[in-house]
Amino acid sequence: MILVIGEQRNGTLNRATWEAVAGAQQLAAGAPVVVVVAGAGVERVAAELAAGQVQEIVTIDSPALDAYTPDGYTAVLAAAIALLSPSVVVLPHTYQTRDFAPKLAARLDRALITDVTGMKKVGGDTAFVRPMFQGKLTADVVPQGPAPHFVTFQIGAFRADQAGRGATAAPIRPVAVNVDAGAIRQKPEAPFQEAKQSVDLSQAERIVSVGRGIKEQSNIALAQQLADALGAELAASRPICDSGWLPMERQVGSSGQTVAPKLYLALGISGAIQHLVGMKGASTIVAINKDPDAPIFEVADFGIVGDLFEIVPAMIAALKT
Repeated sequence: MILVIGEQRNGTLNRATWEAVAGAQQLAAGAPVVVVVAGAGVERVAAELAAGQVQEIVTIDSPALDAYTPDGYTAVLAAAIALLSPSVVVLPHTYQTRDFAPKLAARLDRALITDVTGMKKVGGDTAFVRPMFQGKLTADVVPQGPAPHFVTFQIGAFRADQAGRGATAAPIRPVAVNVDAGAIRQKPEAPFQEAKQSVDLSQAERIVSVGRGIKEQSNIALAQQLADALGAELAASRPICDSGWLPMERQVGSSGQTVAPKLYLALGISGAIQHLVGMKGASTIVAINKDPDAPIFEVADFGIVGDLFEIVPAMIAALKT
């Protein structure tokens, strides 16, 4: 059985959970998939997940889990794993997962493979593919030791719409886990995406991203106009953020955020591998670049060879009509 640890906050499901479900279904190859979700008041999230093609949804509901803490989540999830006995535990590679997953795996003394982008068979074993050296190389990793093995899937490695949906709603099973509030030593802090002037691009459905082709900082306003017309978030490649033209939390790539929007519009981005690994999971990629040989066109679904300063204003005008 494959166990997916879902992620929610304030009763809202993180869309990366559906990506993890899609990856787990592919990994399971017909074996049962179970989803566990922890928190306070998770009924609505559980009902949403029940639409997936999974064996059941397991809920752990406690007031002590109202605010996320690594201590609280590690304690209840360790108990749930002991109860369910999965062979593999799958998680979305989010900021929250990065916080508690190493602690959880260490407590159970089990292998943890992070930031996985794919899977393959090596002999009779399943190897998990993950990037190394900022995406320049990939490694095929086979976990060692007893089950369960822990695996986190990179945002965009699997699309949310690839997750199979069931003909009927999956059953929801509440599990009572004793949560000792006094044993939670940590005080909750604001999640990453709530930090001042920051944005979680992994949750954006549409992104307009700019590269060196924007030429100068004053031209960022043109890209912002297009983003506003599309209802999109504004992002950038590393050189733009290194120059201070946009804040670092807007950077997409191996040293920035990994995104998987429905639409990724790349303006003047050449397509260095460090950037591609952060956005190649987008459902639809549209690239505008005056260089017909730019690597970005190799991953783009639609490519426009031309001057973005002529094309973008025309797109804005068309969107406003």
